[in-house]
Amino acid sequence: MQTALQITVRGMEHSDALDQHIREKVEKLDRLYPKLMGCRVVAELKDRHKQQGKHFSVRVDLTAPGKEIVVNRKHAEDVYVALRDAFDAAKRQLEDYASIQRGDVKSHNNEPPAA
Repeated sequence: MQTALQITVRGMEHSDALDQHIREKVEKLDRLYPKLMGCRVVAELKDRHKQQGKHFSVRVDLTAPGKEIVVNRKHAEDVYVALRDAFDAAKRQLEDYASIQRGDVKSHNNEPPAA
């Protein structure tokens, strides 16, 4: 990755375990798509409700040449589940983008057919 990984944690205690978990997820994406230019991850504990419990929100912003991938995921009980879901979605989008760049996916011309 060309720029440093940015990790932001809001509304909860920043832990080394959470930091390491995020770094491992980003390393996997970097191995999948070595041209990855940057990554920002925001893990946030949203409003705390006595009856509904904790609500975690995770945002992953990936920067690739010619593409910005943004994924938002929420989970009611566990920040690690929200992270897993967010990085799984980011991985799928990155794989799709990589296959388009390789030419595996046919691109459609938006030009009307010649008459």
